[in-house]
Amino acid sequence: MKIIKNYQEARTLLERGMPYDTSAGQYDKIEAAVKEIIQAVRKEGDPALVRYTERFDGARLKNLEVQPDEIDAARRTADKELVKALKFAAARVEKFHRTCMKKFGKSFLKGGLGQQVMPLERVGIYVPGGTAAYPSTVLMTAIPARVAGVKEIIMVTPCGKDGKVPVNTLAAADIAGADRIFKLGGAQAVAALAFGTKSVPRVDKICGPGNIYVMTAKKLVYGTVAIDALQGPSEVVVIADASADPSFCAADLIAQSEHDDMASSIFITTSQALADQVQIEIEKQLGRLKRNKIALGALDANGRIVIVKNLSEAIELANLYAPEHLSLMVKDAGKYISRIRNAGCICAGAYSPVVLGDYVAGPSHALPTGGSARFSSPLIVQDFIKFSNIISLDDDEIRRIGPTAITIAENEGLTGHACAVRLRLKKTGRKHA
Repeated sequence: MKIIKNYQEARTLLERGMPYDTSAGQYDKIEAAVKEIIQAVRKEGDPALVRYTERFDGARLKNLEVQPDEIDAARRTADKELVKALKFAAARVEKFHRTCMKKFGKSFLKGGLGQQVMPLERVGIYVPGGTAAYPSTVLMTAIPARVAGVKEIIMVTPCGKDGKVPVNTLAAADIAGADRIFKLGGAQAVAALAFGTKSVPRVDKICGPGNIYVMTAKKLVYGTVAIDALQGPSEVVVIADASADPSFCAADLIAQSEHDDMASSIFITTSQALADQVQIEIEKQLGRLKRNKIALGALDANGRIVIVKNLSEAIELANLYAPEHLSLMVKDAGKYISRIRNAGCICAGAYSPVVLGDYVAGPSHALPTGGSARFSSPLIVQDFIKFSNIISLDDDEIRRIGPTAITIAENEGLTGHACAVRLRLKKTGRKHA
Protein backbone atom coordinates (compact mmCIF):
# COMPACT_ATOMS: atom_id res chain seq x y z
CA MET A 1 0.00 0.00 0.00
CA LYS A 2 1.29 3.44 -0.91
CA ILE A 3 2.04 5.65 2.11
CA ILE A 4 1.17 9.36 2.01
CA LYS A 5 2.27 11.76 4.71
CA ASN A 6 1.45 15.05 3.01
CA TYR A 7 -2.11 16.30 3.56
CA GLN A 8 -2.31 18.25 0.30
CA GLU A 9 -1.00 15.26 -1.64
CA ALA A 10 -3.68 13.13 0.02
CA ARG A 11 -6.38 15.64 -0.95
CA THR A 12 -5.28 15.55 -4.57
CA LEU A 13 -5.13 11.76 -4.59
CA LEU A 14 -8.55 11.28 -2.97
CA GLU A 15 -10.44 13.65 -5.25
CA ARG A 16 -12.73 11.57 -7.42
CA GLY A 17 -12.89 11.15 -11.14
CA MET A 18 -15.17 8.54 -12.69
CA PRO A 19 -15.62 5.30 -10.76
CA TYR A 20 -14.33 3.31 -13.74
CA ASP A 21 -11.11 3.64 -15.65
CA THR A 22 -11.99 5.40 -18.91
CA SER A 23 -8.46 5.63 -20.29
CA ALA A 24 -7.69 4.72 -23.90
CA GLY A 25 -11.34 4.82 -24.86
CA GLN A 26 -12.12 1.73 -22.75
CA TYR A 27 -15.48 3.03 -21.58
CA ASP A 28 -16.47 4.17 -25.09
CA LYS A 29 -15.97 0.62 -26.36
CA ILE A 30 -17.99 -0.82 -23.48
CA GLU A 31 -20.82 1.65 -24.03
CA ALA A 32 -20.93 0.88 -27.75
CA ALA A 33 -21.13 -2.86 -27.03
CA VAL A 34 -23.87 -2.36 -24.45
CA LYS A 35 -25.89 -0.16 -26.80
CA GLU A 36 -25.78 -2.92 -29.41
CA ILE A 37 -27.05 -5.46 -26.86
CA ILE A 38 -29.85 -3.19 -25.67
CA GLN A 39 -31.00 -2.48 -29.21
CA ALA A 40 -31.00 -6.18 -30.09
CA VAL A 41 -33.04 -7.12 -27.02
CA ARG A 42 -35.47 -4.28 -27.63
CA LYS A 43 -35.94 -5.34 -31.28
CA GLU A 44 -35.83 -9.15 -31.02
CA GLY A 45 -36.85 -9.88 -27.46
CA ASP A 46 -36.37 -13.47 -26.22
CA PRO A 47 -34.26 -14.72 -29.17
CA ALA A 48 -31.65 -12.05 -28.41
CA LEU A 49 -31.66 -13.04 -24.73
CA VAL A 50 -31.09 -16.70 -25.65
CA ARG A 51 -28.30 -15.76 -28.04
CA TYR A 52 -26.44 -13.51 -25.59
CA THR A 53 -26.82 -16.00 -22.73
CA GLU A 54 -25.18 -18.66 -24.86
CA ARG A 55 -22.48 -16.25 -25.98
CA PHE A 56 -21.57 -14.81 -22.58
CA ASP A 57 -22.60 -17.53 -20.11
CA GLY A 58 -22.15 -20.61 -22.27
CA ALA A 59 -25.69 -21.87 -21.64
CA ARG A 60 -28.27 -22.66 -24.31
CA LEU A 61 -31.57 -22.02 -22.57
CA LYS A 62 -34.91 -23.48 -23.59
CA ASN A 63 -36.69 -21.63 -20.79
CA LEU A 64 -35.47 -18.28 -19.52
CA GLU A 65 -37.40 -18.47 -16.26
CA VAL A 66 -36.56 -20.54 -13.21
CA GLN A 67 -39.28 -23.14 -12.84
CA PRO A 68 -41.14 -24.13 -9.62
CA ASP A 69 -39.43 -27.53 -9.51
CA GLU A 70 -36.04 -25.78 -9.46
CA ILE A 71 -37.15 -23.71 -6.46
CA ASP A 72 -38.39 -26.88 -4.75
CA ALA A 73 -35.05 -28.56 -5.40
CA ALA A 74 -33.23 -25.58 -3.94
CA ARG A 75 -35.30 -25.81 -0.77
CA ARG A 76 -34.25 -29.44 -0.39
CA THR A 77 -30.58 -29.22 -1.38
CA ALA A 78 -29.40 -25.75 -0.30
CA ASP A 79 -26.85 -25.74 2.50
CA LYS A 80 -28.90 -26.05 5.70
CA GLU A 81 -26.59 -23.91 7.82
CA LEU A 82 -26.59 -21.22 5.15
CA VAL A 83 -30.39 -21.29 4.91
CA LYS A 84 -30.58 -20.87 8.68
CA ALA A 85 -28.15 -17.94 8.47
CA LEU A 86 -30.07 -16.36 5.58
CA LYS A 87 -33.34 -16.57 7.51
CA PHE A 88 -31.66 -14.93 10.51
CA ALA A 89 -30.25 -12.17 8.30
CA ALA A 90 -33.56 -11.73 6.45
CA ALA A 91 -35.41 -11.15 9.72
CA ARG A 92 -32.95 -8.43 10.73
CA VAL A 93 -33.06 -6.78 7.29
CA GLU A 94 -36.85 -6.81 7.34
CA LYS A 95 -37.02 -5.41 10.87
CA PHE A 96 -34.68 -2.55 9.97
CA HIS A 97 -36.66 -1.57 6.88
CA ARG A 98 -40.02 -1.85 8.65
CA THR A 99 -38.66 0.55 11.26
CA CYS A 100 -37.65 2.93 8.47
CA MET A 101 -41.11 2.57 6.94
CA LYS A 102 -42.79 3.56 10.22
CA LYS A 103 -40.66 6.68 10.45
CA PHE A 104 -41.29 7.52 6.82
CA GLY A 105 -44.06 9.87 5.71
CA LYS A 106 -47.51 8.49 4.89
CA SER A 107 -50.33 9.76 2.68
CA PHE A 108 -52.11 12.83 4.00
CA LEU A 109 -54.64 15.45 2.95
CA LYS A 110 -55.03 18.59 5.05
CA GLY A 111 -56.43 21.95 4.12
CA GLY A 112 -57.00 20.81 0.55
CA LEU A 113 -53.35 19.88 0.04
CA GLY A 114 -51.55 16.62 0.55
CA GLN A 115 -49.51 13.79 -0.78
CA GLN A 116 -50.30 10.23 -1.76
CA VAL A 117 -47.59 7.65 -1.08
CA MET A 118 -47.71 4.52 -3.23
CA PRO A 119 -45.34 1.58 -3.76
CA LEU A 120 -44.03 0.88 -7.24
CA GLU A 121 -46.00 -1.76 -9.12
CA ARG A 122 -43.12 -3.95 -10.34
CA VAL A 123 -39.37 -3.78 -9.77
CA GLY A 124 -36.42 -5.72 -11.09
CA ILE A 125 -33.49 -6.76 -8.94
CA TYR A 126 -30.15 -7.71 -10.45
CA VAL A 127 -28.12 -10.29 -8.53
CA PRO A 128 -24.56 -10.99 -9.74
CA GLY A 129 -23.79 -14.66 -10.32
CA GLY A 130 -22.54 -17.14 -12.85
CA THR A 131 -19.31 -18.49 -11.36
CA ALA A 132 -20.24 -17.43 -7.81
CA ALA A 133 -23.40 -17.07 -5.74
CA TYR A 134 -24.38 -13.96 -3.78
CA PRO A 135 -27.46 -14.86 -1.75
CA SER A 136 -26.87 -11.87 0.54
CA THR A 137 -27.52 -9.49 -2.38
CA VAL A 138 -30.90 -11.14 -2.91
CA LEU A 139 -31.92 -10.29 0.66
CA MET A 140 -30.52 -6.77 0.52
CA THR A 141 -32.48 -5.81 -2.60
CA ALA A 142 -35.69 -7.85 -2.50
CA ILE A 143 -36.62 -7.38 1.16
CA PRO A 144 -36.75 -3.55 1.14
CA ALA A 145 -38.96 -3.77 -1.97
CA ARG A 146 -41.30 -6.23 -0.29
CA VAL A 147 -41.49 -4.13 2.90
CA ALA A 148 -42.34 -1.08 0.76
CA GLY A 149 -45.32 -2.97 -0.68
CA VAL A 150 -44.09 -3.59 -4.23
CA LYS A 151 -46.63 -5.84 -5.92
CA GLU A 152 -44.21 -7.91 -8.03
CA ILE A 153 -40.46 -8.47 -7.63
CA ILE A 154 -38.67 -9.78 -10.73
CA MET A 155 -35.17 -11.15 -10.13
CA VAL A 156 -32.53 -11.67 -12.80
CA THR A 157 -29.24 -13.47 -12.22
CA PRO A 158 -26.74 -15.21 -14.54
CA CYS A 159 -26.81 -18.99 -14.80
CA GLY A 160 -23.88 -21.34 -15.08
CA LYS A 161 -22.94 -23.25 -18.21
CA ASP A 162 -25.34 -25.95 -17.09
CA GLY A 163 -28.22 -23.49 -17.38
CA LYS A 164 -28.82 -23.52 -13.64
CA VAL A 165 -28.86 -20.81 -10.99
CA PRO A 166 -26.94 -21.76 -7.81
CA VAL A 167 -29.30 -23.39 -5.32
CA ASN A 168 -28.19 -21.07 -2.52
CA THR A 169 -29.19 -18.06 -4.60
CA LEU A 170 -32.59 -19.63 -5.28
CA ALA A 171 -33.01 -20.41 -1.58
CA ALA A 172 -32.33 -16.76 -0.76
CA ALA A 173 -34.86 -15.65 -3.38
CA ASP A 174 -37.43 -17.95 -1.81
CA ILE A 175 -36.75 -16.50 1.65
CA ALA A 176 -36.75 -12.89 0.41
CA GLY A 177 -40.01 -13.25 -1.53
CA ALA A 178 -38.94 -12.76 -5.15
CA ASP A 179 -41.98 -13.49 -7.33
CA ARG A 180 -40.27 -14.55 -10.55
CA ILE A 181 -36.64 -15.40 -11.34
CA PHE A 182 -34.94 -15.32 -14.74
CA LYS A 183 -31.64 -16.93 -15.75
CA LEU A 184 -30.29 -13.76 -17.25
CA GLY A 185 -27.26 -11.62 -16.57
CA GLY A 186 -25.28 -8.78 -18.07
CA ALA A 187 -26.55 -5.89 -20.16
CA GLN A 188 -29.13 -8.15 -21.82
CA ALA A 189 -30.85 -8.75 -18.47
CA VAL A 190 -31.06 -5.02 -17.81
CA ALA A 191 -32.48 -4.42 -21.29
CA ALA A 192 -35.09 -7.14 -20.79
CA LEU A 193 -36.24 -5.56 -17.52
CA ALA A 194 -36.33 -2.09 -19.05
CA PHE A 195 -38.26 -2.88 -22.23
CA GLY A 196 -39.88 -6.24 -21.55
CA THR A 197 -39.97 -9.29 -23.82
CA LYS A 198 -42.43 -12.11 -24.37
CA SER A 199 -41.01 -13.91 -21.33
CA VAL A 200 -39.69 -11.08 -19.15
CA PRO A 201 -42.11 -8.44 -17.87
CA ARG A 202 -41.20 -4.78 -18.06
CA VAL A 203 -40.45 -3.23 -14.68
CA ASP A 204 -40.69 0.27 -13.22
CA LYS A 205 -37.28 0.31 -11.55
CA ILE A 206 -34.06 -1.72 -11.70
CA CYS A 207 -31.94 -2.17 -8.58
CA GLY A 208 -28.82 -4.04 -7.62
CA PRO A 209 -25.06 -4.18 -8.25
CA GLY A 210 -23.21 -5.65 -11.21
CA ASN A 211 -20.11 -5.30 -13.37
CA ILE A 212 -19.33 -2.36 -15.62
CA TYR A 213 -21.52 -3.77 -18.44
CA VAL A 214 -24.50 -3.99 -16.09
CA MET A 215 -23.90 -0.50 -14.74
CA THR A 216 -23.51 0.93 -18.24
CA ALA A 217 -26.78 -0.71 -19.28
CA LYS A 218 -28.55 0.74 -16.24
CA LYS A 219 -27.21 4.16 -17.16
CA LEU A 220 -28.41 3.85 -20.77
CA VAL A 221 -31.95 2.67 -19.94
CA TYR A 222 -32.46 5.31 -17.24
CA GLY A 223 -35.47 7.39 -18.24
CA THR A 224 -37.24 4.40 -19.71
CA VAL A 225 -37.16 2.97 -16.20
CA ALA A 226 -35.85 4.24 -12.89
CA ILE A 227 -32.61 2.87 -11.44
CA ASP A 228 -31.28 2.88 -7.90
CA ALA A 229 -27.67 3.89 -8.58
CA LEU A 230 -24.55 3.06 -10.56
CA GLN A 231 -22.57 0.92 -8.14
CA GLY A 232 -18.91 0.48 -8.92
CA PRO A 233 -16.10 -1.50 -7.27
CA SER A 234 -16.25 -1.94 -3.50
CA GLU A 235 -14.43 0.55 -1.28
CA VAL A 236 -13.72 1.38 2.33
CA VAL A 237 -12.09 4.18 4.27
CA VAL A 238 -10.88 3.26 7.74
CA ILE A 239 -10.15 6.18 10.07
CA ALA A 240 -8.12 5.12 13.10
CA ASP A 241 -6.33 6.72 16.03
CA ALA A 242 -3.71 5.26 18.37
CA SER A 243 -6.41 3.42 20.34
CA ALA A 244 -7.34 1.18 17.40
CA ASP A 245 -6.53 -2.53 17.22
CA PRO A 246 -4.17 -3.00 14.25
CA SER A 247 -5.49 -6.52 13.55
CA PHE A 248 -9.07 -5.16 13.26
CA CYS A 249 -7.94 -2.39 10.92
CA ALA A 250 -6.00 -4.78 8.69
CA ALA A 251 -8.86 -7.27 8.57
CA ASP A 252 -11.36 -4.61 7.47
CA LEU A 253 -9.04 -3.32 4.75
CA ILE A 254 -8.45 -6.85 3.46
CA ALA A 255 -12.15 -7.73 3.56
CA GLN A 256 -12.96 -5.06 0.99
CA SER A 257 -9.91 -5.82 -1.14
CA GLU A 258 -10.86 -9.47 -1.65
CA HIS A 259 -13.95 -8.47 -3.67
CA ASP A 260 -11.97 -7.83 -6.85
CA ASP A 261 -8.79 -6.19 -8.09
CA MET A 262 -10.58 -2.86 -8.62
CA ALA A 263 -11.63 -2.57 -4.96
CA SER A 264 -10.07 0.23 -2.95
CA SER A 265 -9.08 0.29 0.73
CA ILE A 266 -7.94 3.58 2.25
CA PHE A 267 -6.44 3.73 5.75
CA ILE A 268 -6.25 7.18 7.35
CA THR A 269 -4.60 7.41 10.75
CA THR A 270 -3.13 9.90 13.19
CA SER A 271 -0.53 7.35 14.34
CA GLN A 272 2.60 6.38 12.42
CA ALA A 273 3.13 3.50 14.85
CA LEU A 274 -0.35 2.14 14.11
CA ALA A 275 0.26 2.45 10.37
CA ASP A 276 3.40 0.33 10.72
CA GLN A 277 1.56 -2.29 12.79
CA VAL A 278 -1.31 -2.44 10.29
CA GLN A 279 1.10 -3.13 7.43
CA ILE A 280 2.59 -6.03 9.38
CA GLU A 281 -0.90 -7.36 10.14
CA ILE A 282 -1.94 -7.13 6.50
CA GLU A 283 1.01 -9.29 5.41
CA LYS A 284 0.25 -11.80 8.16
CA GLN A 285 -3.49 -12.03 7.42
CA LEU A 286 -3.08 -12.18 3.65
CA GLY A 287 -1.23 -15.46 4.05
CA ARG A 288 -4.39 -17.06 5.49
CA LEU A 289 -6.71 -15.74 2.79
CA LYS A 290 -8.22 -17.88 0.02
CA ARG A 291 -8.44 -14.91 -2.34
CA ASN A 292 -5.06 -13.50 -1.31
CA LYS A 293 -3.93 -12.84 -4.88
CA ILE A 294 -7.00 -10.72 -5.59
CA ALA A 295 -6.74 -8.87 -2.27
CA LEU A 296 -3.02 -8.28 -2.69
CA GLY A 297 -3.54 -6.97 -6.22
CA ALA A 298 -6.23 -4.55 -5.06
CA LEU A 299 -4.15 -3.34 -2.11
CA ASP A 300 -1.11 -2.78 -4.30
CA ALA A 301 -3.07 -0.99 -7.01
CA ASN A 302 -5.65 0.94 -5.02
CA GLY A 303 -4.70 0.71 -1.34
CA ARG A 304 -3.44 3.81 0.45
CA ILE A 305 -2.16 4.62 3.93
CA VAL A 306 -2.48 8.29 4.82
CA ILE A 307 -0.83 9.79 7.90
CA VAL A 308 -2.55 12.94 9.19
CA LYS A 309 -1.97 15.34 12.08
CA ASN A 310 -5.40 14.99 13.67
CA LEU A 311 -8.88 13.48 13.26
CA SER A 312 -10.24 16.69 11.73
CA GLU A 313 -7.90 16.22 8.77
CA ALA A 314 -8.86 12.54 8.57
CA ILE A 315 -12.58 13.29 8.51
CA GLU A 316 -12.12 16.02 5.92
CA LEU A 317 -10.29 13.59 3.62
CA ALA A 318 -12.99 10.96 4.13
CA ASN A 319 -15.72 13.46 3.25
CA LEU A 320 -13.75 14.42 0.15
CA TYR A 321 -13.46 10.78 -0.94
CA ALA A 322 -17.14 10.02 -0.09
CA PRO A 323 -16.63 6.27 0.32
CA GLU A 324 -19.08 3.42 0.09
CA HIS A 325 -18.09 2.31 3.61
CA LEU A 326 -16.52 4.45 6.33
CA SER A 327 -15.18 2.77 9.46
CA LEU A 328 -14.47 4.89 12.52
CA MET A 329 -11.91 2.98 14.57
CA VAL A 330 -11.34 5.78 17.06
CA LYS A 331 -11.95 6.41 20.74
CA ASP A 332 -15.56 7.55 21.39
CA ALA A 333 -16.41 6.88 17.74
CA GLY A 334 -20.07 7.80 18.16
CA LYS A 335 -19.36 11.46 18.76
CA TYR A 336 -17.81 11.80 15.29
CA ILE A 337 -20.76 10.41 13.32
CA SER A 338 -22.41 13.83 12.87
CA ARG A 339 -19.22 15.14 11.24
CA ILE A 340 -19.41 12.57 8.43
CA ARG A 341 -21.16 14.27 5.51
CA ASN A 342 -20.43 11.81 2.71
CA ALA A 343 -20.53 8.04 3.21
CA GLY A 344 -22.81 5.21 2.14
CA CYS A 345 -22.54 3.38 5.47
CA ILE A 346 -20.87 4.62 8.65
CA CYS A 347 -19.53 1.85 10.89
CA ALA A 348 -18.73 3.41 14.25
CA GLY A 349 -16.51 1.56 16.70
CA ALA A 350 -14.26 -1.48 16.78
CA TYR A 351 -17.14 -3.94 16.98
CA SER A 352 -19.12 -2.61 14.02
CA PRO A 353 -17.14 -4.03 11.10
CA VAL A 354 -18.29 -3.42 7.54
CA VAL A 355 -18.73 -7.17 7.10
CA LEU A 356 -21.71 -7.19 9.48
CA GLY A 357 -23.33 -4.59 7.23
CA ASP A 358 -22.63 -6.81 4.24
CA TYR A 359 -24.64 -9.66 5.72
CA VAL A 360 -26.61 -9.41 8.93
CA ALA A 361 -26.72 -5.98 10.58
CA GLY A 362 -29.94 -4.91 8.83
CA PRO A 363 -29.38 -1.96 6.45
CA SER A 364 -28.96 -2.86 2.77
CA HIS A 365 -25.43 -3.41 1.49
CA ALA A 366 -26.39 -1.82 -1.85
CA LEU A 367 -24.53 1.46 -1.34
CA PRO A 368 -23.33 4.45 -3.36
CA THR A 369 -19.79 4.09 -4.71
CA GLY A 370 -17.32 6.07 -6.77
CA GLY A 371 -17.85 9.23 -4.72
CA SER A 372 -21.61 9.30 -5.38
CA ALA A 373 -22.23 9.30 -1.60
CA ARG A 374 -21.88 13.08 -2.00
CA PHE A 375 -25.38 13.15 -3.46
CA SER A 376 -26.99 9.72 -3.17
CA SER A 377 -28.06 7.23 -0.52
CA PRO A 378 -28.08 3.51 0.20
CA LEU A 379 -30.90 1.34 -1.10
CA ILE A 380 -33.84 1.90 1.26
CA VAL A 381 -37.61 1.41 1.29
CA GLN A 382 -38.08 4.90 -0.13
CA ASP A 383 -36.43 3.67 -3.34
CA PHE A 384 -39.52 1.56 -3.97
CA ILE A 385 -42.09 4.26 -3.26
CA LYS A 386 -43.40 7.11 -5.37
CA PHE A 387 -45.40 10.20 -4.49
CA SER A 388 -48.33 12.04 -6.00
CA ASN A 389 -49.08 15.55 -4.84
CA ILE A 390 -52.74 16.25 -4.11
CA ILE A 391 -54.58 19.55 -4.67
CA SER A 392 -58.22 19.40 -3.62
CA LEU A 393 -59.42 22.98 -3.00
CA ASP A 394 -62.87 24.52 -2.69
CA ASP A 395 -64.32 27.78 -4.07
CA ASP A 396 -63.35 29.76 -0.97
CA GLU A 397 -59.70 28.80 -1.40
CA ILE A 398 -59.59 29.63 -5.12
CA ARG A 399 -61.07 33.04 -4.34
CA ARG A 400 -58.26 33.54 -1.83
CA ILE A 401 -55.27 32.42 -3.90
CA GLY A 402 -56.54 32.54 -7.51
CA PRO A 403 -55.81 36.21 -8.16
CA THR A 404 -52.17 35.69 -7.22
CA ALA A 405 -51.91 32.83 -9.71
CA ILE A 406 -53.39 35.05 -12.44
CA THR A 407 -50.84 37.77 -11.72
CA ILE A 408 -47.91 35.35 -12.03
CA ALA A 409 -49.34 33.62 -15.14
CA GLU A 410 -49.87 36.89 -17.00
CA ASN A 411 -46.38 38.06 -16.07
CA GLU A 412 -45.03 34.90 -17.70
CA GLY A 413 -47.15 35.47 -20.80
CA LEU A 414 -49.27 32.35 -20.23
CA THR A 415 -52.72 33.81 -20.75
CA GLY A 416 -54.31 30.36 -21.01
CA HIS A 417 -53.14 29.66 -17.48
CA ALA A 418 -54.66 32.91 -16.29
CA CYS A 419 -57.92 32.15 -18.09
CA ALA A 420 -58.25 28.74 -16.41
CA VAL A 421 -58.31 30.47 -13.02
CA ARG A 422 -60.34 33.54 -14.11
CA LEU A 423 -63.19 31.33 -15.36
CA ARG A 424 -63.47 29.72 -11.95
CA LEU A 425 -63.33 33.05 -10.15
CA LYS A 426 -66.16 34.26 -12.38
CA LYS A 427 -68.17 31.19 -11.44
CA THR A 428 -67.69 31.94 -7.76
CA GLY A 429 -68.67 35.58 -8.21
CA ARG A 430 -65.17 36.96 -7.67
CA LYS A 431 -63.86 39.41 -10.27
CA HIS A 432 -60.26 39.86 -11.32
CA ALA A 433 -59.01 42.31 -13.90
